Amino acid sequence: MGYLFAAYSVIWIVIFGYVFSIGQRQKQLEREVEALQLSLKDRGI
Repeated sequence: MGYLFAAYSVIWIVIFGYVFSIGQRQKQLEREVEALQLSLKDRGI
């Protein structure tokens, strides 16, 4: 039973880490898109 609990714990930690990683990448991409939009506005496009 201990191994089952350990396995589920590891799986959930990996899943939460992956979801956190995706969230961080999404925030970074949103910042890059905003920067590109500002750059285009500055150029008058």
